[in-house]
Amino acid sequence: MDKDLEKNENPAGPPQYDYGSTAETKEGTKFSLFVDSFKRNPNARMVTEATDAEGKPLPDQPPAEPALAMKLKDRHLQMIAIGGSIGTGLFVGSGSALAQGGPASLIIAYGLIGIMLFCTVHALGELAVAFPVAGSFAIYASRFIDPAWGFAMAWNYALSWLVTLPLEIVAASITVSYWPGAKDTNGAAWVTIFLFVIISINLFGVRGYGEAEFVFSIIKIIAVIGFIILGIIIDTGGVPGHRQYMGAHYWYDPGAFHNGFKGLCSVFITAAFSFSGTELVGLCAAETENPRKTLPTAVKQVFWRICLFYMVSLTIVGCLVPYNDPDLLNGGGSSDANASPFVIAVKNAGISVVPSIMNVVIMIAVLSVGNSSIYGSSRTLAALADRGQAPKILGYIDRSGRPLVAILFSSAFGFICYIVAAGSDTRTQAFNWMLAISGLAAIFNWASICLCHIRFRRAWKLQGHTLDELAYKSQATVYGSYVGFIFNILILIAQFWTGFAPVGYADMTAGERVQSWFEAYLAFPIVLICYIVYKIAYKTRFLRVHEIDVTSGKRELNLAELLAEERAEQAKWPRWKKIYKTVC
Repeated sequence: MDKDLEKNENPAGPPQYDYGSTAETKEGTKFSLFVDSFKRNPNARMVTEATDAEGKPLPDQPPAEPALAMKLKDRHLQMIAIGGSIGTGLFVGSGSALAQGGPASLIIAYGLIGIMLFCTVHALGELAVAFPVAGSFAIYASRFIDPAWGFAMAWNYALSWLVTLPLEIVAASITVSYWPGAKDTNGAAWVTIFLFVIISINLFGVRGYGEAEFVFSIIKIIAVIGFIILGIIIDTGGVPGHRQYMGAHYWYDPGAFHNGFKGLCSVFITAAFSFSGTELVGLCAAETENPRKTLPTAVKQVFWRICLFYMVSLTIVGCLVPYNDPDLLNGGGSSDANASPFVIAVKNAGISVVPSIMNVVIMIAVLSVGNSSIYGSSRTLAALADRGQAPKILGYIDRSGRPLVAILFSSAFGFICYIVAAGSDTRTQAFNWMLAISGLAAIFNWASICLCHIRFRRAWKLQGHTLDELAYKSQATVYGSYVGFIFNILILIAQFWTGFAPVGYADMTAGERVQSWFEAYLAFPIVLICYIVYKIAYKTRFLRVHEIDVTSGKRELNLAELLAEERAEQAKWPRWKKIYKTVC
């Protein structure tokens, strides 16, 4: 063991080592300290415990410090959980979903995806509290399923976030064009501003990301709650000069469903994409001060976000905007804020100021997703480099705990957004293909998380452990993970069907149908190629349950005593507090 690691004798248990901190301790001017913070920390690795391809610890541990600055506080994690995935999927993408399937399909699809995601996030919460490691999804897949599948999932997830950044920045530049004064300005000017802001936030490290998401999420939450209140007022006839009580009129005329069952299946895909980003809570576990306490609360918040922000707001949207509304159908795609049902609902009520406010919120939501895309891709790439599954330079961790090269590499993808200067047709074609890469990524990751949880529970039970030994147990239980896994597979089947035979496919040529399928399903061959190539190169095999390691990699060594103390304290809580802590 390296002499720099100070050994703390603990008579009650095994020896513990003080790994120190990634914080800079040198003296000097502020500028010299700032410059010095970018220098490499030679001992920093994403995972302080070196492991093999299957996630098992190596017998000879090299010197290591926790690479990532564990600066995410409880409030950061709460807001990332509540507002993390509220973005263009809800504010803009729900418009195309409404046009394709009608209001009833919108509610059914988002509700069922919400149930599936509730199960998935709770499964992820249980795993992330037990094993708070960087690049968690890939590590869990390597550890509980197959190292080759972990490699495929990690690159699948990283690629999805890498292409999301330019997509969201272009969406932001299109949103700005809503205002007449900005419409004539070259889109590249707005792209430059947004790219600079997003990269700057991430160069401030995880604290910068956490604070930015905290502010962005508060704005998004206030906007959604404000829209819900305003929507109820509009629907009940409370706006002077507007039509009287509307109720569920649009559910009867033009109707609750559109394009039948295929329309509903099309909405499932849009709904799944709207929820993508929810799993960031698990990725953040490695950068929280105490994941055992903060993560369960954040995971429980997901249920309320699904109910309040998605189900209630989309129910009101379905009452205020008919699926055949001209603005809804003639919007310029999923990035066009003019096609947002939230903007259309208020515009149709004759309220002039609020649509501009909603567009500001949509722009902030787009920046928030762009911010998350650099965070998600850089942490995943750095974890891959740490495990030898990506170029080693991507594992560069500076003295402030930032995966600096991975952040710069992820940011470089943002420059693709300058394609806005090439004209609308070229831009649309290029971004349809980039969206195809990220399209099914979330579905594969969610299915993988559920399968990891199922196999973890089986191995945990087989090796003689009880559920009482877990610091946090999924409220959906292991049966919820079965529900989540099966539902994810059904979504993949539905996407396959709507990909090769989309709504109106009878009027399409063979070439257009092939292109439609690849735009809907391009992520699948990418995952398959990554899996097969790694499996052949490294000759990995599917892990059997008795081979799965469920003990190494935990952050607390004296977990049993800590849990006993906490449970004794919780037993003294009044009934109202027990109920509150169960649901929140």
